[in-house]
Amino acid sequence: MLDDLLARFGKRDRLALARLLTLVARGEHLDAIRLALAAADSAASRPAPPVVALTGNAGVGKSTLVGKLAEYLRGQGQSVAVLACDPQSPLTGGALLGDRVRMPSRPDDLGLYIRSLAAVSGNQAVAEHVELMIRLLAGFGFDVILLETVGAGQGDTAVRELADVVVLLVQPETGDELQWEKAGLLEVADVVVVHKADLAGAERMESQVRELLTLPGCREITVLRVSSTKQQGLAELWAAILACPRHDARVGDARALLRRAQQVLAERFADRVQRVGPVVDRWKRHELDEAQAADELLQLLIR
Repeated sequence: MLDDLLARFGKRDRLALARLLTLVARGEHLDAIRLALAAADSAASRPAPPVVALTGNAGVGKSTLVGKLAEYLRGQGQSVAVLACDPQSPLTGGALLGDRVRMPSRPDDLGLYIRSLAAVSGNQAVAEHVELMIRLLAGFGFDVILLETVGAGQGDTAVRELADVVVLLVQPETGDELQWEKAGLLEVADVVVVHKADLAGAERMESQVRELLTLPGCREITVLRVSSTKQQGLAELWAAILACPRHDARVGDARALLRRAQQVLAERFADRVQRVGPVVDRWKRHELDEAQAADELLQLLIR
């Protein structure tokens, strides 16, 4: 079954792409899919598509802006894939699909692909295995990949490892305008968008952001206003995204490999817990220091 799906995927079969994404979302056949993509990548000469993440607090209009940006890019002749991370349903375990309501519905447009993903609580506002899904979409040949996070909060900065460019959305008149800054999201942003710029207070919010960026430790990044309602600022936003330097993909790949290695070690630890016990006992008796115990533990797990 998997071999057939991969063969059809290589022929740009969208149904095969959808089923492979489902397998990845379930955590099935991950290693086999990675190997197939690695082989295809080594044979291909096309450049990797830009991966652009849009993040920010809930209610800031991420889905709406993603939809408008996708429409703008389609108008420029570029194919677009969207991974929209939704909160996980407590009943079904699937995505609540709220994002899809605000995005364009074009079932006949083969240049646009939208996939909703369930983001488990505590997974830093993105779905599991999303890095492999991005590789699938890149291998399928999309020109641009847009990643939308769930409403992000404190510490939800994992998106930095997944995207070439991170766009942080804020909005005017939020009551606590600088709450998003406390979350640490500004540290990973490449572009800040004052969204819903047609509302009162947009100029004041932009000024606050620019003032914040002058503080010690902050780097200079682009700040601009965008209104999805009036479709203003989309061209300027895309130009700002293109002007951002691309991140070294090898860094993200290395981190993905590290996460996979940690999963493998955890699985082996569960299988070999009886053999680990004596090492733990010697460490507790201070016969081994932490470094020595860790070395012996790793030796047990890699054999």
